[in-house]
Amino acid sequence: MRVASGVWRWRRNPLRRSTDLVEAWVALAAMLLIVLGAPLLGWCCGVLSDRALERAVHRQQQQRHATIALVVRTLPGPALSANPDGSPDGSAARSKVLANWKAADGSLHTGALIAGKRHDKPGDTLPIWTDGHGSVVNRPLDTTTARSHAVLAGVGAAVAAAGLFAGGRHFVVWRLVRRRYARLDRAWAKAGPDWGRTGTGS
Repeated sequence: MRVASGVWRWRRNPLRRSTDLVEAWVALAAMLLIVLGAPLLGWCCGVLSDRALERAVHRQQQQRHATIALVVRTLPGPALSANPDGSPDGSAARSKVLANWKAADGSLHTGALIAGKRHDKPGDTLPIWTDGHGSVVNRPLDTTTARSHAVLAGVGAAVAAAGLFAGGRHFVVWRLVRRRYARLDRAWAKAGPDWGRTGTGS
């Protein structure tokens, strides 16, 4: 790991510069943050995401209701609505149909839906989800999907944090190297005119 490459500067060496020691501290801090801080941050993000998604799952399952729509006729033109139940029915080609359905409160509704070619004939039925007002909505989020999203959020946060810590270490080291070169340039500018002359100590 390149982050740990600066730790060797901890070794005692008469040529060790103060910036070498700073770089060693920065490398150690970055390594600890990547090894310990990034996973902890990812775990916290995953837990928080999981809790939020679980609340969303519970809310959607309470507010969304499964029902059956009855196809009245096929409608011309492109599709207007989302897939009724939020899942594929095995048919790539789809049609726009006019259908009737009953909401959870018993009210009747009519509207345009998207149906697969196998379910677009008058009298065919479509499984759909509706909200409390009878409007067609997507299938509610399930616990397994929510948990998968939370895991991905946690892993993404950990990876992003590790990249941020490594990038911060790289930036600090870059600044230290520029400072070293600036000092060398100043020292060379001071000694350069007399370099190699008798009596200059060269």
